[in-house]
Amino acid sequence: MNQNKLPADPLSLILGILALVIGIAGCCCYGITAIIPLAMAIIGLVAANRSLREFGENPEAYNPQSQSNVNTAKIINIIGVVLNGLVLLVALGVLAIYGTLLSSAVFEGLENGNFEDDDYYYESEYETTIEPESSETWEDDTYIIEEEVDSINLDSIQ
Repeated sequence: MNQNKLPADPLSLILGILALVIGIAGCCCYGITAIIPLAMAIIGLVAANRSLREFGENPEAYNPQSQSNVNTAKIINIIGVVLNGLVLLVALGVLAIYGTLLSSAVFEGLENGNFEDDDYYYESEYETTIEPESSETWEDDTYIIEEEVDSINLDSIQ
């Protein structure tokens, strides 16, 4: 009897392994990249379930080793879905908390109008006024050249 491999035998295993590797490496990126391996693990899990359903309908047509590989892939994809789902939920929770704190601080500042009380803004540093020493106004073409002439002792030169 000719026994074939299940359709998702290599596909679901590869997707599950890639989802785990990218998911673990993606933890260094604060969970932003957890969406891609989560989608890969879900696709691998759906393909593995579909293949196991086909094996259950006609077990004589498929190789038992292929069924074992698809079962392993199903477990790896379940682990990938759980791991990447948790990482994504934690990342979304952190973003929500951070966004809430940041927006509440901005709204309080808008309501109170206390932007000048900020530690980084000092009015005296940025606003300088120059008061003229005399009441004269100068035009652009007017120049004053002051020279002091030292008295030269002609007797000391000779």
